[in-house]
Amino acid sequence: MNNLIILSGPTGVGKTEISIDLAKKVNGEIISCDSMQIYKLMDIGSAKITNEESKGVPHHLIDIVSPDESFNVSDYKELAEAKIEYIEANGKLPILVGGTGLYINSLLYDFNFNDSDVDDSYRAYLNALLHREGRDFIHSMLEKVDPLSYKKLNPNDFKRVTRALEVFYNHNKTVHELKKSSKPKYNYIYFVLNVSREKLYEQINARVDNMLHKGLLEEVIKLKEMGYNTSYQSMQGIGYKELLNYLEGKINYTEAVELIKKGSRNYAKRQLTWFRRQPDAIWIDKDNFQAQEEIVDYMLKQIKSKL
Repeated sequence: MNNLIILSGPTGVGKTEISIDLAKKVNGEIISCDSMQIYKLMDIGSAKITNEESKGVPHHLIDIVSPDESFNVSDYKELAEAKIEYIEANGKLPILVGGTGLYINSLLYDFNFNDSDVDDSYRAYLNALLHREGRDFIHSMLEKVDPLSYKKLNPNDFKRVTRALEVFYNHNKTVHELKKSSKPKYNYIYFVLNVSREKLYEQINARVDNMLHKGLLEEVIKLKEMGYNTSYQSMQGIGYKELLNYLEGKINYTEAVELIKKGSRNYAKRQLTWFRRQPDAIWIDKDNFQAQEEIVDYMLKQIKSKL
């Protein structure tokens, strides 16, 4: 079973610098786990690492698809698994770094939502019920077979509600039961970086200002001139859709900037909620350390005891 280090946390918490220091200490290579950094031409808004910042540490799964290409969790899983094997074969330690929790889980467990068998007749039945009875009715169906998903999912999240119903219909087990019974594919250690909410929001706001200073607006203008718009999955990313709306005259510049900051803060909150559900995650509160070196030393001790 391959060893794997995971370093995650909310956007803006400061994963990049720590991951570089850690990689140098453990002879590692980094696999990006970020749903925006996969796209070419979208550098500033996705906070891609530069060659100078990487300090010679190889990074993988960055700039792998064009903004007009579709990309899903299954695609990521396939590519990341291949990279883990490649890094291990070269005598290095793979380090998964990023804040896309769904990507992380796709690697840790054999069961994947996208891999569950789809019964076309049952899906058609659910779609017919949706049009006849509405989303609340479909959501209520979950209460009988999967109470945990029923409480966790919003009725408006029809895609995930129906997915949970399909999982039970096909496997006679809930999503939670399947995850619980699925054995991890890697011998992994899972770190989640965090910082006080106030400091995190300050860092996020400053990060957005820095992106704009570096030329985020110019990057979006260039993408728009190339024909990319909000109809593409990539351009729905925070920072891109708001500035596109500004360029199209739907909002003013000040509103766009505030929406980017607000969207980033809300995204961070959702990420933290996701990571809190991970039972084996080791939380690292940066406020409890005086220097970055102390954080890396703490992680190294944990790694030596686990891997």
